[in-house]
Amino acid sequence: MAGRLLVLSNGHGEDLIALRVLQALLRRHPQLEIAVLPLVGEGNAYAPLERVGALRRIGPRRSLPSGGFSNQSLRGLLSDLGAGVLTLSWRQWRLVRRWGRSGDPVLAVGDLLPLLLAWASGAPYGFIGTPKSDYTWASGPGSAGLAAVYHRCKGSEWDPWEWALLRPHRCRLVALRDRLTARGLRRHGVAALAPGNPMMDGLEPDPLPEALQAQRRLLLLGGSRMPEALGNLRRLLQALEGWRPPGSVLLLAPCGSRPEPAEWEPLLRGLGFAPQAVPAGSGAAACWGRGPVLLLVGPGRFAAWAGWAELALAAAGTATEQAVGLGVPALSLPGPGPQFKRGFAERQSRLLGGAVAVCRTPGQLRDRLGLLLQDPSLRGQLAAIGRRRMGPSGGSEALAQLVAERLLGRAG
Repeated sequence: MAGRLLVLSNGHGEDLIALRVLQALLRRHPQLEIAVLPLVGEGNAYAPLERVGALRRIGPRRSLPSGGFSNQSLRGLLSDLGAGVLTLSWRQWRLVRRWGRSGDPVLAVGDLLPLLLAWASGAPYGFIGTPKSDYTWASGPGSAGLAAVYHRCKGSEWDPWEWALLRPHRCRLVALRDRLTARGLRRHGVAALAPGNPMMDGLEPDPLPEALQAQRRLLLLGGSRMPEALGNLRRLLQALEGWRPPGSVLLLAPCGSRPEPAEWEPLLRGLGFAPQAVPAGSGAAACWGRGPVLLLVGPGRFAAWAGWAELALAAAGTATEQAVGLGVPALSLPGPGPQFKRGFAERQSRLLGGAVAVCRTPGQLRDRLGLLLQDPSLRGQLAAIGRRRMGPSGGSEALAQLVAERLLGRAG
């Protein structure tokens, strides 16, 4: 029998992590029938596998005003409620319950929401916990405030109600992003593992074209959620307006399906950029210039370009963590959100051990940028911290093997 698996994920980053694991799982078991239910957004990360018939997206889906970050502000929560999030969640819950009656397993990727639905299915389930890490309260820079005291009392960033969902005999697999966090959960009777971080898989860079080697190279990351991504990009580019770079600078701006080229043009023209010829071998879709700064726009080019950069200017979640894990220190500039607000950015900085530094003002970003470009030793120290916090590649294969063995009852 081919076997069936339902995958629940609740966000763009979680979709990408699930995708990596599913790609590795399908290499082992190509006849497996996989259904995915994106709980937040449309789940467009799954589209390539869906187009070739390797999986199918099911159930109700909707892009919410908060982008899945309603827990960060009352305004975001109210906006989501007005957009029908309760009805959406109810319909998703009913679908998962119907799936559970078949007895086929469920894999939840994310945090409490997919975990709760997997438990409610009544079927065997596994959990890949992606957002929470004990690094965010157990180490600096900065302080997590009262949250750190709360987590320190528990000994884990995960909460008691989550421990309860991770202990039942139907929960066959609990995999977390790092060993520190897994150790914290094991103290509470959860058989947690840390087999590797799928976020670091599939990020092999292209060779750096010779024509670009003499330039200082910065990665520009504005996030994937619209319209916030355009606001983030505008804020980062405006922060560079008063900067005097040491020679010519190449800004590498990989992106997903959004912002689209038509959305980039008014943004860049409004900031004084003009179209330029695309450098040979770069793989860019468009090139824009302003003084000594050249900006390359590249849909789908994150993996190819991230390793070229010396530093990143970031207002993103998953992409920032991946860049830092590749040894590219980052400077972030929080904005109004809904995702990349100051609290989110500071938590990310603690998670990554300071390999991403939060800048409160554009002037502070320019000062730190100049300092890091002039100090390769400091960049090297931060790069080592980032690689250590994110871990090596290979996590997808390890997780695929665990899913096959524990959820599907197959060897390897």
